[in-house]
Amino acid sequence: MQLQALIELTRGGTLECQHIGAVAVVNTLGELLAQVGDPHWLTFSRSTLKALQALPLVEAGGLGQFGFSPEQTALLCASHNGEAQHVAQVQGMLDKVGLGYKKLLCGCHVPLQFSYTDTALPAGLTFDERHNNCSGKHAGFLAYCVQHGLPTDDYVKPEHPLQQAIRRDVARVMRMDADELRMGIDGCSAPNYAMPLSRLALAYARLASGAQDSEFGESFARLGDAMSTHPDLVSGTGRNDLAFMQAGRGDWVSKVGADGVQVVGSKSRGEALAIKIMDGSKPALFAATVEVLDQLGWLDGAQREQLRPWWTQSIVNARGLLVGERKPVFRLQRPH
Repeated sequence: MQLQALIELTRGGTLECQHIGAVAVVNTLGELLAQVGDPHWLTFSRSTLKALQALPLVEAGGLGQFGFSPEQTALLCASHNGEAQHVAQVQGMLDKVGLGYKKLLCGCHVPLQFSYTDTALPAGLTFDERHNNCSGKHAGFLAYCVQHGLPTDDYVKPEHPLQQAIRRDVARVMRMDADELRMGIDGCSAPNYAMPLSRLALAYARLASGAQDSEFGESFARLGDAMSTHPDLVSGTGRNDLAFMQAGRGDWVSKVGADGVQVVGSKSRGEALAIKIMDGSKPALFAATVEVLDQLGWLDGAQREQLRPWWTQSIVNARGLLVGERKPVFRLQRPH
């Protein structure tokens, strides 16, 4: 496993932390355009998989059958904050499917709008499965089950027909055999898959290419357009996917996953980058992602400024004193 230093933190000019990882940049043909470290590092996709997990439903005409709006389509792909707008969209999806929120098997956690920002919960706040960041994806799972007359009480089991259909379609997008995908169980109890980082980048290059994809064109167009048009629903206030897709001005499809994985695809270029930080550090991940975008030439001056808070940062303490710096320390390598 060949990994390289991507981000370093210094304090008083002395190295304090080093975040290692890998980067793969790929086009829709699967050709490797640039890399740092091992571009084929076996990596769990985590929540970057959500748009692909929606494929069986979308391919089977589920968006039209249930009348899911573009906003609700974005929720299929979301790791949302659990804000009122997110909960309302998920409830609307469940209403169209004809099931209650207790059917969601994603579990319940503190809404990300509080846990991500380390903000105290308001007095008297209650939350349920709809506030789970994966509830939109799970509403889509239920929709597929209703559409196909499948059981809804065990839809996250790997042997369930829904999960088998997801594994099939994920493998097709990655251009892999289904049995090559390494399975694990995600935080929301659904199966998740590990694949080479370069194949995850390929998936987002294809997703971003939308209607140009010969196999999933219509589905990719609807999913990718929903994400880039409604990034506030894919993530939420203060979140990086919102900031990145706003900076992309409709051209980028961005999705972060837990434990240090992020993918950004460009519609106009038919290319995508996938990045994994070994220790899962979010600040290091976001800084490295912006640095890759800049080295690729995807950023103009306005975009650099827009994304600067996620990039190179001065580190200040509780009194506002400058005490350190977070900086990228890698260069993309391109095939000769």
